[in-house]
Amino acid sequence: MQATLRVLCADITTLSVSAIVNAANNSLLGGGGVDGAIHSAAGPLLLEACRHLDGCETGSAKVTAAYRLPCEYVIHTVGPVWQGGERGEAELLASCYRECLREADKRACRSVAFPAISCGVYGYPKQAATDIAIDTVVQMLPDLRHVAEIIFVCFSETMERLYQQRLAG
Repeated sequence: MQATLRVLCADITTLSVSAIVNAANNSLLGGGGVDGAIHSAAGPLLLEACRHLDGCETGSAKVTAAYRLPCEYVIHTVGPVWQGGERGEAELLASCYRECLREADKRACRSVAFPAISCGVYGYPKQAATDIAIDTVVQMLPDLRHVAEIIFVCFSETMERLYQQRLAG
């Protein structure tokens, strides 16, 4: 059984899934955008748990409990800052998706919700980021034993359209 892929325009902090992915910064101590929203919704225990993780490298992932969120886990990943595309950004972004899915599968998560990693203040071109996200996830599908649903959660209708067009085509 392969996981199904869905696109949703929603607030990722409200989803009842096994795990949500946090597009974090290297410190894991909160920030703006989706990172700030997740920390705010999860409450102060998330920040306390993140203090013990000793940060996270770009392209890697670390996991905490979800605390006040309606999911079990938060998988924190650090996407690359766009610097023109010649500094390994594409591989680092693909690594974020691979590492998050590995962590989710290792914990027997049935459903995982991803934000558009690096598409906010990190400035990754939205179409390129969408292509990498979907291509990487599709490549991972045969290796997943537990994950049955992967949701791409978009912060705008523009992002939602990009994901839906890519999945359709």
